[in-house]
Amino acid sequence: MATIEKFEELEVWKTSINLCADIYKLTNTELFAKDYGLKDQIRRASVSVPSNISEGYERDSKKQFLYFLVIAKGSCGELRTQLKIAQLLNYLNEEEYIKINEKALSTSKQLAGFIKYLKQYEPKE
Repeated sequence: MATIEKFEELEVWKTSINLCADIYKLTNTELFAKDYGLKDQIRRASVSVPSNISEGYERDSKKQFLYFLVIAKGSCGELRTQLKIAQLLNYLNEEEYIKINEKALSTSKQLAGFIKYLKQYEPKE
């Protein structure tokens, strides 16, 4: 396995950055514009995913990195809940919801796999 020298090389970070950009594009509509609270919250959750990956990577220990990866995964769950709310409020049509929710779920699964991988090499206390 190649050594990762910066968080920008992590596939899960790249995936989460793209998810975040998709969320911003999706919420930049007239329907979302009127719901400041949900628009702000869904954007914050999407930004939280790559932000926590990068913050954790820049910390001093693998334990802290894992902690921030778990937070990023939690933000993916929060994002999926907010997407469902947006769909129920007809801010997203069924096709938009399915497409973006699949990306969020895929990112969450990618994080889960990465967390599991890193924990395999965690020293037992």
